[in-house]
Amino acid sequence: MIFKKFKNENLSLLGFGTMRLPLKEDGTVDEIQVERMVAYAMENGVNYFDTAYPYHDGESERIIGRILSKYPRESYFLADKFPGHQIFDDYTPERFFEEQLERCQVEYFDFYLLHNVYEKSINTYKDSNWKIVDYLLEQKKNGRIKHLGFSSHGSKEIMKEIIDYCQGELEFCLIQLNYLDWTLQGAREKYEMLTEMGIPVWVMEPVRGGKLARLSDEQEAFLKKLRPEESTPAWAFRFLQDLPNVHMVLSGMSAMEHMKDNVKTFEEYKPLSEEERQFLFDVAEGMKTSVPCTSCQYCVAGCPKGLDIPMLISVYNELKFVPTVNASMRIEAMEEDKKPTACIACGKCSHMCPQGIHIPEIMKELPELMAKLPTWEEVSRLREEAQERNRNK
Repeated sequence: MIFKKFKNENLSLLGFGTMRLPLKEDGTVDEIQVERMVAYAMENGVNYFDTAYPYHDGESERIIGRILSKYPRESYFLADKFPGHQIFDDYTPERFFEEQLERCQVEYFDFYLLHNVYEKSINTYKDSNWKIVDYLLEQKKNGRIKHLGFSSHGSKEIMKEIIDYCQGELEFCLIQLNYLDWTLQGAREKYEMLTEMGIPVWVMEPVRGGKLARLSDEQEAFLKKLRPEESTPAWAFRFLQDLPNVHMVLSGMSAMEHMKDNVKTFEEYKPLSEEERQFLFDVAEGMKTSVPCTSCQYCVAGCPKGLDIPMLISVYNELKFVPTVNASMRIEAMEEDKKPTACIACGKCSHMCPQGIHIPEIMKELPELMAKLPTWEEVSRLREEAQERNRNK
C-alpha cells in the first residue's frame, strides 16, 4: 500500500469512501458485504474511512461505526463532515456533532470537514448565529477533532474565501479531481491554488462516479497495449498518483471487486509517461460535448446585464455531460439578476466572442437543463425526511 505522510499521520493513499455502499435487493445497505470489504481493506493497508451525515440517509455513519468498533481505535482514521450545505432550520453545531459521534460509536474524529462549501452554503458556515467554525475549533482544542478541513464543489474564489475566513485553521481540502474534470470543472486551477497555499489535497470522484471506469472498446484496447496488467479504473488512479500534493484518494467502492482492484492499483507507484498522460487527456476531450469557451472574458465586458457568461457556460457544459445537482447549485445560489434567465438576448456577447459562440441560445437552454433536475434544497429536504423516518423507527 502506498502511504502519504500528513502532519504526524501515516495515511494510506487510498481511502474507503462510504457514499456508495453495496445494496441489497430491497435497497438497504448490505452490511455483511461492507464488513467484508472493510476487513479486506484493513488487511491490505487501507486505514482511512470517510463518511458524512447524509450518506445513505444516515445509515453510512451508523454502519461504518458498528463495523469499525470491532477494530482497535488506533488502527484506523475516521473522517466525517458537518452538513452545512443541507437545508435545515437549525444549524446548531453541537446537535449534529454529538449525533455523529454517537452514530459512529467514537469519542473523536481523526478528520472532520465543513461539507461542500459552495456559493450558497458558505453563508451558513460564516453565519455568526451558528458559530459553526468556532464550535469545531473548540472541539479540535479538546481533542475531539484531530484535523479540520473542508470539501467543496464551489469555485476557486469560494474556496479561497472560506480558507481566509478560517484564518489558517483548515488543514486540508477535498475536491472533485480526475483527468476529465482537470479541465471540465477547472480542477487543475483549484489544485494549483491549494498547492500554492500549502494546503494538501484530498480527492473525491476519482473515476467520476464510474464514468472513467469504462471507456470505449477502442480506447480500452489501446490502454491494454500500453499496460496489459492495468484495469481501466486504474488509469484514473495512476493520474492522481502523479500529483505530489494529492494526499488522499477516496473511492466510493460498492463491491468487493472494486476494493480488490483498487488495492492492487495502490500497492505501488507506476508513474504515467507523457504519452500515456496525453492519451488520457485526449480521452477526456472526446468525452466532452462542450461549448468551446476559453474564458477570455470579452463577452462579459459587452454584457449589459453583467452576467458571468464563462461561468454559466461551464455549468452548461457540465450539465450536457452529466446532469447533476452539484453542477447547477452555483447558479441556484445567485441573485436573480445574475442567472441565465436575466439574459435579454441582445447578442452583444456573441459579437465579441472570438470563438463564434451563440451565447443567447445557451443562456436560453441552460435554465431548461436545470429545470429537469431537483433543486439542491429539494434534495436536502428529501434526505432530512428520510433521516427523520430512520430516527423514528
